[in-house]
Amino acid sequence: MIDTPKPSEETSETNLQLNSESADINIGTLQDLCENNINFFSSDTSENGQRLNNSFKLINEAVNKMRPVLIDLRCVAVKYTFHDVSANGYYSYLAVINNVVLQTIQLNKKVCLRRSNILFRKSAYTKEVEAYASLMQSLFTFGLHLNTFSAWHKNNDLHFIDIPDEILAKVKEINQYPFYGHNLGFQFCESLRPVLRFVCLSMVIFSEAFYSQGSILTKAKNSVTTTAKYLMDPEERAKRMINIFHYTNLDFLKSFWFLAESELMKQVPIMVGQSVAVSKVIQIPPQALTLHVDNNDVEIPIPHSHIGKRPVQVRLISHEVRQGMIGEANSKTKFLSPSRGLMIHCHGGGFCAQSSQSHECYLRQWAKDLQIPILSIDYSLTPQAPYPRAVEEVVYAYSWALQNSHLLGTTAERVVFTGDSAGGNLLLGLIQRCIVLNIPLPAGILAIYSPTWITSYISPSRLLSLMDPLIPLGFAIRIIKAYVLPSKVNGNQINQLANGEYSSDTESFGEISQSDLVELQAHKSPVSDASESITCGSLSSPTVELKDINKQDLNQIDIVSESNQNTGRSTTSVDLLDKYILESDTETDETKVAVLNEQNNTQGHETSTQSRLVSVVTSLRNRIGNWVTSSHTGTNLSLESNQPFDILEQVKYHAPVDPITSPFFASDDILTKFPVVKLLTTNMDPFLDDNILFGKKLKSLGKNVTLDVLESLPHGFLNFSLISKESEAGSKLCVQRINEILDLDSLPPLQVQS
Repeated sequence: MIDTPKPSEETSETNLQLNSESADINIGTLQDLCENNINFFSSDTSENGQRLNNSFKLINEAVNKMRPVLIDLRCVAVKYTFHDVSANGYYSYLAVINNVVLQTIQLNKKVCLRRSNILFRKSAYTKEVEAYASLMQSLFTFGLHLNTFSAWHKNNDLHFIDIPDEILAKVKEINQYPFYGHNLGFQFCESLRPVLRFVCLSMVIFSEAFYSQGSILTKAKNSVTTTAKYLMDPEERAKRMINIFHYTNLDFLKSFWFLAESELMKQVPIMVGQSVAVSKVIQIPPQALTLHVDNNDVEIPIPHSHIGKRPVQVRLISHEVRQGMIGEANSKTKFLSPSRGLMIHCHGGGFCAQSSQSHECYLRQWAKDLQIPILSIDYSLTPQAPYPRAVEEVVYAYSWALQNSHLLGTTAERVVFTGDSAGGNLLLGLIQRCIVLNIPLPAGILAIYSPTWITSYISPSRLLSLMDPLIPLGFAIRIIKAYVLPSKVNGNQINQLANGEYSSDTESFGEISQSDLVELQAHKSPVSDASESITCGSLSSPTVELKDINKQDLNQIDIVSESNQNTGRSTTSVDLLDKYILESDTETDETKVAVLNEQNNTQGHETSTQSRLVSVVTSLRNRIGNWVTSSHTGTNLSLESNQPFDILEQVKYHAPVDPITSPFFASDDILTKFPVVKLLTTNMDPFLDDNILFGKKLKSLGKNVTLDVLESLPHGFLNFSLISKESEAGSKLCVQRINEILDLDSLPPLQVQS
């Protein structure tokens, strides 16, 4: 049993005192440097000299006004910690201020050292200093209102309860533009700032194509023009980003986030990440499933909500081929004995985007480090499949894995749940369903920056999303509404799907290109007619695995329509499951194409580097063509509106209090039956306070719970583990926590059968 460290009553106060002293010293240093620069530029009569002088004055004034606010917030922060972990939204704001103060100190030092140089470019430094002056002013306003909100906590709850509208409306006074302009990503570690700038630049450029009007030529011309504009002018980029955050819809979010599923992005884990022996997608048929538990039969509900009975898609990832693994009977690789552990994984993506494949960037490394198979569940996504569909599928997939663990190369003696963001939320819901249904529980769960309180209430850490480029407040609210409060429009669409009423512009398989198949199979899309046809076809006929895709020309694979074939199923479980293997991407993770007739699989040919590049470029060309010719004409949404963001309208919704979506509200009787719980998040995560509250509640019930809070990393840092050393370190800590839960070394040795 892993115990949390013994608490110290003085720990939080001591840390607060040390941090406060250090922060005060930094603020004093900044003010001295500002005074020095103010005195120097006060006699400079040039335009840029006066602008620099005024900017340094503004920074100094903002810091002076900020001092009493910081003192108040330090006193509030210490009241809402978990155990001896000094973390919550208040501490996060204090950390943001300290980071900005340090950055502004460095800027002041540069100006002090270079201002007398004949080559000193005042115009270049003017923009940078003005950006920091605006940032300081916005952060002061943010802290001022955060201090006001702090009076609206109840019963040691970090959320602001029953806060009056006129007070909440003060959030609109915060100028968000400085958060997304020149200083974009200022609160995060330095290695991630260029990455975040690239992501945000891609988003604003994508929005121009998504919402623009006119012909293809006009859209292409506008795209080139706006790209140059946003590259050269960070403030213009900031304006566009704010409008996107405030007014865009879920269709845009899904479309943009699914760029991570593009052919080029799929190659990243292969080219720079860890190679694995097994990475294949399996379709689990929606059939009756019964578990035998403690001499009792447990009937597992078949997922049916919103879109009817559909196969559940999962991805099996393993660093080594293990005995019994599905689809590996003919593998020439040496088999290892079955693993004694198994990880059940659910990916993040706000319940509406991403897939197991877009999370392979870290799952592959985990498979090597942990030396256990990983089963990642590609649950159906909102808004086409809102709550409780994803939970139903996760329950079903886990139960299937327990019953068929031998097909996954494991004895499943120790199972660990691991999920990030929305995936962690789903797995916390899965544990509750397991308790109710009497399904065997895992050894424990690692929930990574996962929300545990899905309601309209805001908290200090959730307010930080006002400056977060990856999960801004507007995005978060829309995602929550789509998941727990599906619209009537989506409801009509869902009913049509459930009743089998499909509509598509594609009349037959003959009109579906290879790149279309790649895109449709790359992520589950419950409303995709073509995708559903492919799935149904693969369910009724053998599937040929793409064993070594880099030695096989995709153009030699025939796609055959199965519309007129019989749908007989094999009676043995192994034969049945072999038919549901859609993909084997062990070496290259090349695009998955469902081969619907084994006789049509021609002999593999050597694929040159040139042909592979052509395949990738062709797919990207088709994808861009789809964007440019999109039905989004720009008339559905005005992103150039100067209308202020009305936070009151955004948060005025009443999400039902459901313990499955909000585990914090689970009954004590349920929570006391939870296995080991490890929570891992960051001090810049909007859901930090959720984890603090959930951890405190579990701890009060005597549960084995730990909390890790990493510094200066964003929500979703695992997806950057290949390009950021800090993110990689966070990923390694996740592996350490998973190993602590599994504790495979404590298992008794296997008895060798004679």
